[in-house]
Amino acid sequence: MPAKKAKAKVNKKGAKPVVKGKKKRQTLHFTIDSSLPVEDGIMDAANFETFLQDRIKVDGKTKNFGNNVSIERKKSKLTITSNVHFSKRYLKYLTKKYLKKNNLRDWLRVVASGKETYDLRYFQINQEEDEDEDED
Repeated sequence: MPAKKAKAKVNKKGAKPVVKGKKKRQTLHFTIDSSLPVEDGIMDAANFETFLQDRIKVDGKTKNFGNNVSIERKKSKLTITSNVHFSKRYLKYLTKKYLKKNNLRDWLRVVASGKETYDLRYFQINQEEDEDEDED
């Protein structure tokens, strides 16, 4: 019994054949600005950098950066550069995890200040509420 031959797809007359190529590599840049807590001395930027290096997963494995992901620190700003898929939300998750580990989660929050940046800011506490409680 002869084997069946696979039929080739036929394009419409005059249409160019569809050629699938490789996708263009895109480089993702994310920054985390922790200048306020670092200046106040409640957080260490170098410690945060090592935390991210230990925890960031690439292809399901930690410490698997290779040439795909790099972390740079300039004073109190961390810049994460990635050649592979890397979500900004994952970076927020890891930042919140670091704050919780160091008991800073009650005072600091992670706020998106731009499309590719996060800021660590203090919670806004209303001074009026504190004054009203003192008067009672």
